Amino acid sequence: MAVSGGDNDDASKLDLFHLIKRFGAFVTFKIGHLFSLDIRTIGAVAGLAVAIVFTWRLLRSPNPTQGRQRKRQGGASSNPGASTNSNASVVPSDASLPSDELRAQNVVDEFFQPVKPTLGQIVRQKLSEGRKVTCRLLGVILEESSPEELQTKATVRSSVLEVLLEITKFCDLYLMDRVLDDESEKRVLVALEEAGVFTSGGLVKDKVLFSSTENGRSSFVRQLEPDWHIDTNPEIVTQLARFIKYELHIAPYKTERTAANVFSAPSLELFFGSA
Repeated sequence: MAVSGGDNDDASKLDLFHLIKRFGAFVTFKIGHLFSLDIRTIGAVAGLAVAIVFTWRLLRSPNPTQGRQRKRQGGASSNPGASTNSNASVVPSDASLPSDELRAQNVVDEFFQPVKPTLGQIVRQKLSEGRKVTCRLLGVILEESSPEELQTKATVRSSVLEVLLEITKFCDLYLMDRVLDDESEKRVLVALEEAGVFTSGGLVKDKVLFSSTENGRSSFVRQLEPDWHIDTNPEIVTQLARFIKYELHIAPYKTERTAANVFSAPSLELFFGSA
């Protein structure tokens, strides 16, 4: 059965209605993240707007193929004998879209695909835009978990490097820990340098601090007054909870939350979902 021109117009209007509805939902979602948009996201939204206008104009413009079909239908109505053949040659408009409309729809669908945030965006969001971070070395940045181990070797965890470098891009980062001798300090600095931690420009050797006691590390943190402190020692985390805005407790097992401003994760990279 042939499809009338009115039905085609209704279908086009319905397509436009659904398109605008989807666009509205997309814009509403993006407004909620307005302050975290980067240049690429803004460009994508601008491109989407162009695609919407382009599609809307295509839906408004009359389809010459449909016009020719209506003319053939009009001629066939005056010749009853030819009506069967004419009706058989007419394809309903909802069975296949014109190529221009299909291409435009594909462009819009591509823009509506969810955009995966970059690691840098995740780091900024997780840190709540904090600008100063202090972090323990042992068990977080280094494979070693005790000062005694540092007397023989120091190894930077490869899985944490990407996150660490992202933090240094927009945060004032200080690394610190307890050591037993000067040789341990040198091993740690050499390991960090060989891993490329100092080449990013966000971290310098002067921001790697050492103390001879655990309380010394706690004193460093209180003097620096960071937005975030990252540590593996539950006692230090508990002590500093009153003074530091946010803390991240790194523990291999799930720990009970000791305060509203204390978070926990098995590792630094898992906290940011990059492992």
